[in-house]
Amino acid sequence: MIKEFKQFIARGNVIDLAVGVIIGAAFTAIVNSLVKNLINPLLGLIIGRIDLSNLVFKVGGATFKYGSFINSIINFIIIAFVVFLIVKAVNKMGKANKKAAKPTEADYLKEIRDLLKEEETQ
Repeated sequence: MIKEFKQFIARGNVIDLAVGVIIGAAFTAIVNSLVKNLINPLLGLIIGRIDLSNLVFKVGGATFKYGSFINSIINFIIIAFVVFLIVKAVNKMGKANKKAAKPTEADYLKEIRDLLKEEETQ
């Protein structure tokens, strides 16, 4: 069973996934800092409050922290936008790689045929 576990862990997909999760967690920390330290103060200046996470309303004994919810929405929008930009860039690079693909055997054969036709006409 240990041997199977080692094989499972050594597979490329598992390692790629682990790296993705770690980078995602680090990226989330960066976005949280961006929202907390830059965007929220900016929004706070616009609406007259500096810290949106303290926005609450109470109904009976329940406290609704809608400011924290707004922070979460801002975080989500920023993360989704950055992921969109990354996917867009990767897709663009993929298209560029397809255009710069190596010539195939058929391409070489066509080139030889064209060169032979040129020689015949001369």
